[in-house]
Amino acid sequence: MLIVVTGMHREALVVGQGGTVVVAGGSNASLAGRIEAAARGARAVLSIGIGGGLTRGLPAGVIVIARDVVWNDERFLADTRWRQDLAARLPDARTDTIAGSDGVVTTPAAKAALHRATGAALVDMESHVAARTAAACDLPFAALRVISDSADRTLPPAALVAIGPDGKLKLGAVLRSIAARPGQIAGLIRTGRDNRRAMASLGRCAALLGPGFACPYLG
Repeated sequence: MLIVVTGMHREALVVGQGGTVVVAGGSNASLAGRIEAAARGARAVLSIGIGGGLTRGLPAGVIVIARDVVWNDERFLADTRWRQDLAARLPDARTDTIAGSDGVVTTPAAKAALHRATGAALVDMESHVAARTAAACDLPFAALRVISDSADRTLPPAALVAIGPDGKLKLGAVLRSIAARPGQIAGLIRTGRDNRRAMASLGRCAALLGPGFACPYLG
């Protein structure tokens, strides 16, 4: 059995496959607890979904396979064999460092600062939790993320309230944010377009990787 960790319900719908347990969204503590609970009988842990670009010049849709995951002073290495098998099936993917964050990184300045601090190409809010929990449970770990907002993009306010703790869309919160700040509509449309490109790329990854997401430890 493979544990698949995502941030949003939409991602889970795209990547969910037979023989996997999908754990989506939540705070660090709740996410770690649910991964740990699912780890009984599991063979490996995969963090997969979308994330924010940190390296300039990488547009939405670019695939990043983690060589390692960095969060604060911690660094977690991805399983070498699994990482290489992912890269073999996705030859257009980039293998690089992924940064973990406890909050959304919203502005080009903040993204640039995180890139300088970590050297990472992408940031997300789940991979560091999945990596740490996998290490604690002595399970192989890999991460595959697709850039949804490039390093030079600023996320509009509505995007920051769009996803609830359960990983599902909060349409009411989005509409209230737009009503309060209608000037963000153009940025929100652009963010939506980039997000659709990223989700299409994520779906392509799932199709190319097939059942088991190229994990060599599932038997």
